[in-house]
Amino acid sequence: MHIIIPARYDSTRLPGKPLADVAGKPLIQRVHECAVKTGAAAITIATDDERIRKAAENFGANVCMTSPKHRTGTDRLAEVIEKQAIGADEIVVNLQGDEPLMPPELIREVAGKLAAHQDAMVATACHAIRDRESLVNPNVVKVVCDAEGYALYFSRAAIPWPREVMARQSGVAIQAYRHIGLYAYRAGFVRRYAAWPPCPPEEAEQLEQLRVLWHGERIVVHEARAMPEAGVDTPEDLARVRKYFETTDNNS
Repeated sequence: MHIIIPARYDSTRLPGKPLADVAGKPLIQRVHECAVKTGAAAITIATDDERIRKAAENFGANVCMTSPKHRTGTDRLAEVIEKQAIGADEIVVNLQGDEPLMPPELIREVAGKLAAHQDAMVATACHAIRDRESLVNPNVVKVVCDAEGYALYFSRAAIPWPREVMARQSGVAIQAYRHIGLYAYRAGFVRRYAAWPPCPPEEAEQLEQLRVLWHGERIVVHEARAMPEAGVDTPEDLARVRKYFETTDNNS
């Protein structure tokens, strides 16, 4: 397993996010430490920013400089795979550079799921939705799977739509699943994926994983035992993560 951590300096709500201080260490270092705990054979930070490169090399990370023109993190992955000549059958995990609390065991499980399903090109994760609010929230991406655990569709809408439950305005009485944005890919597939243009459902939902399904490829989905803590997207998220590491660092 090779973990690639895409990291961009620009952020609409939190500029310079990868270098934000998190209890004495930059956020990108906290994410890298998370990756190290998985026991991955290789870990690469992919960035187009010299400030991030210098910070990452200061704590001993392997860095691959990439083009600033990439539209998505997956496009950045494709460049790293090409530059590092990663074998087509190798499993590559895309760990977002703002996810320092992603459980290392979940990363291993998603990679293992892909390794066990040779007909899938991608693996990801989900967790059961327990409340009506999450089901109807467009910021919570939902996934519906087939009987064998392969994704049928991802949406910001409530899927599947529990018609009778919603008519009664009561709680969630059917199985619905929240998508967790962690991906494992076969390296050779990423090269093909990056060459495809965005598809209509992807552009409508703003969910790039729909491009995989649009082209008839399979995504196998692992059901996580617990929902991971949210990543860092706002100043409030940063404060929450700082508090977490201040507590854990003091107790270690």
